[in-house]
Formats: sequence, C-alpha cells, structure tokens
Amino acid sequence: MHTDPEIFFQMLADTTRLRVLMLLQGRGELCVCELTHALSLSQPKISRHLGQLRESGLVEARRAGRWMYYRIRPELPAWMQTVLHATFDGVAGLSPYRENALSLEQMPNRPGASCCA
Repeated sequence: MHTDPEIFFQMLADTTRLRVLMLLQGRGELCVCELTHALSLSQPKISRHLGQLRESGLVEARRAGRWMYYRIRPELPAWMQTVLHATFDGVAGLSPYRENALSLEQMPNRPGASCCA
C-alpha cells in the first residue's frame, strides 16, 4: 500500500475518483453497478478509476459471485482517514455528492437480492 501523500492527493484530485471515494466513505462497501448507477457513468470508466484507486492502495476489492465490491481500505494511515472523513463531512450536502448519494438510495434492485442487470 502506498502512503505517499502525493499519490493520495492525486487520487483525490480527480472528480470521478473523489465522487467514488465519497460514496464509499458514506456507504462502506459498494458494487461496481451501484457506482455506475449513482454517478451515471459507464462501467468501463468506473472500473478504470477503481483500478487506479486500488493500485494506489486506497481501496480494496472482493468478489462475490460475478460482482466486484469495493471499500476504502481500513488499514489506511490515520491522517488519510482523517482527510477522507473531513472531506466527506464537508461535501456530503453539496452538488454533485448529494445527488450521487440520492441516486444510489433510489437505485432499484440494489445488491443483496440481485445486482446489476
């Protein structure tokens, strides 16, 4: 896992990656299909950004059947966790983060029953 501050802030500097991280920060673990729905972006674009976040060590993935679930790595250094918490608290009520969270909450057929048609 990288703990380089420059890599960490590079990951946060991209709008898509920041939006993904804020959804993960607020919801814990999410399936790729949930992220594509919430952000209204294509699966390849979301997967590319998730790959970058995973390579940087900020997120980890687990497979459940044919679905991939992502979460923020719990072993992140305390200073990184503090930045992510403070960022989430600061942007949760702002656009587009508020709309992303609402879109996720309104998603039909969320994982647990059947994921991602």
